[in-house]
Amino acid sequence: MVRTPYDDDRFPAGLPVVAQMGRTASGQAWLARLPGLVRDLEERWELRLGAPFHGGSCSWVAPAEQVDGTPAVLKVTWPHREADGEGPALDAWGGNGAVRLLRRSREHGALLIERCTPGTELGRAPLPPAERLTLAAGLLRELWGTSVPPDGRLERLDAVCAEWADLLEERMRRLRPGYDAGLVALGADLLRGLPATAAREVVVHGDFNPGNVLAAQRRPWLVIDAKPMVGDPAYDPWPLLAQIDDPFEHPAPRPVLRERYALVAEALGEDPSRLLAWSVARGVESALWSADHDDVEGGAEELAEVRVLAELAGL
Repeated sequence: MVRTPYDDDRFPAGLPVVAQMGRTASGQAWLARLPGLVRDLEERWELRLGAPFHGGSCSWVAPAEQVDGTPAVLKVTWPHREADGEGPALDAWGGNGAVRLLRRSREHGALLIERCTPGTELGRAPLPPAERLTLAAGLLRELWGTSVPPDGRLERLDAVCAEWADLLEERMRRLRPGYDAGLVALGADLLRGLPATAAREVVVHGDFNPGNVLAAQRRPWLVIDAKPMVGDPAYDPWPLLAQIDDPFEHPAPRPVLRERYALVAEALGEDPSRLLAWSVARGVESALWSADHDDVEGGAEELAEVRVLAELAGL
């Protein structure tokens, strides 16, 4: 019987990153290299590694212990565009609101970062929704308060959103999923127009959902897993507002949405209408992504919610 790199307990076939990356040729090539990358990092950085965390679709992540006994997390990521900025952003944030960056190897696509203990996700914390939203907003303010790196190491939000606008229009033409064409066109217009009207630019987290805010020891809560860019801060809150105690599961979502967008906007010093407009833009983009990944029904459900957000924003 021929052994594969995944026979090791560290790389079981059922690990999400193994299953996901095994679907493409580039992913398979990276998986073939992954055990060697991990072994090299383990030796080079003198780490003691535990069993990998069961999560993540494009990164292998495991608890680690440094030679001095300090706990950490080793993250080795499949090379792709969104991953390039995580190290520079963590370096810029310097532990203010986010986990600290301990080591980085661009050659290996690897980060050694501060470990969050107990690591409870904010989305699962036994706290009222308003308290969780306020806590998360405080972390966002910290991230946004950091100086933007001057050397162009992070992508620009305006350029990325312009690409997304072109892509969602192409998907709409190609897939013809029966979605509201006017709402999709609005989303594309917002993706192109909102970045240009920002009053300021910051390092945005890029994926600020409640699963990326973890209970820690150094601070009560810290942020992980950034997909950072430089641009309008109002881009960031949508996943948080959509996923903390899902407003659309309430019998009357509109008043819940109004209250929560007002709460988060005040905590962040932002305009609630602008947060709503970004939610429309990102929701439309997400819906067309779902359609392009064989989840037309899921995209239709997303667009139904986006339509409510657009009405609340007066768009």
